[in-house]
Amino acid sequence: MSDLIPLTGEPLALDLVNTRPAAGDLLETPDGLRNWWTLQADRLRDEVPQEITAADLAAVRAVREHIARALGHVRRGDRPLAADLEALNEAQRAAPAINELVWNGSAVTAARRREGSPGRRLAAWLAEAAAEVLADPVATRIRECEADDCVMLFLATHPRRRWCSAARCGNRVRVARHYHRHKAG
Repeated sequence: MSDLIPLTGEPLALDLVNTRPAAGDLLETPDGLRNWWTLQADRLRDEVPQEITAADLAAVRAVREHIARALGHVRRGDRPLAADLEALNEAQRAAPAINELVWNGSAVTAARRREGSPGRRLAAWLAEAAAEVLADPVATRIRECEADDCVMLFLATHPRRRWCSAARCGNRVRVARHYHRHKAG
């Protein structure tokens, strides 16, 4: 499996950080962000916009960097930098959330919505997802993949989990181990 295919299925904040594989950046361009956003559409509250601007991309990438640094500290049990926490708080404030009330024909429903440009709204949702992970004691169970050429993060739901993905890195490590065993023999 290629590093250019996003790793998904972890908490949303980790999936965002994992858009920075060892080689390259999956959010290098607005199209890259649109592709990732589309993959995550079922977990995000906003529809993927037709046009994503450079400013939208910059807002999301800035949140990603603050999440990555804060997670790096928190998963080791260390205090995150105040600047990273403040930047995540500011990203949430930049696109305020409201519970928008709507009459659906038979009842009042409430849908959580955010104000602002698409990038600011997405950055705010992602900062909110980061706040949930960072404030949760499970953050200390976030690990980096043990494959030599991988930098992906994952939430270890099982104490013996060592790789970001059995298909992505686990198989590569097992195949390499098998090759070296049989080459030496």
